[in-house]
Amino acid sequence: MTDDTRDEDRRRMVDLIRRAGVRDPDVLAAMEAVPRDAFVPEAERFRAYDDRALPIEAGQTISQPFIVALMAEAARLEPADRVLEIGTGSGYGAAVLSRLAGSVVTVERHPDLAETARRRLAALGYDTVEVVVGDGTRGWPDAAPFDAIVVTAGGPAIPAPLKEQLALDGRLIIPVGPAPGDLDLLRLTRRGPDSFDEDDLGRVAFVPLIGAHGWPDGTTPGRS
Repeated sequence: MTDDTRDEDRRRMVDLIRRAGVRDPDVLAAMEAVPRDAFVPEAERFRAYDDRALPIEAGQTISQPFIVALMAEAARLEPADRVLEIGTGSGYGAAVLSRLAGSVVTVERHPDLAETARRRLAALGYDTVEVVVGDGTRGWPDAAPFDAIVVTAGGPAIPAPLKEQLALDGRLIIPVGPAPGDLDLLRLTRRGPDSFDEDDLGRVAFVPLIGAHGWPDGTTPGRS
């Protein structure tokens, strides 16, 4: 893939995202700036700019570009915002978020994935992203509160620790439902200590959110 081909493919991807409904110019600019081909395994690079999820290591996926853009737009990020991402995966989503916010902490439960993402993000100059290993359903209380929390896996309910770690007027973007293929993408906005507005942003599919406040490890939600 030449530089010219990669740039053309990236512009084509962003045009598809725009036509699919994402309108925020800052989000579209971030999607065009981040080289998705640098975040996928070599065998998948020829389709890095297709608007589809792709397999990565540890049985995980890099999310469909439209979904990455949709969640970033839903988070309504400002340049000084502090963001928590749950589910680092390849590091691509954190890279996009970092172009829209002041800092990003991203939590990954697979140590090998976290280390790969950490090295990749550092090599590409995304120095406002901190990659940590842990149970993302518990959030990251050491750095709370956050102006936005973006969860890149689907859980059976909204984890209470994530709600607690939102700043006032903070936004939590999370897929919730009975199975990974049967989810609603929700946005919660904190209005008070125990008061939240909720918006339903539509149907989505994600890998399962594993952890103390998600699905138990080793289960396949929605299958008997």
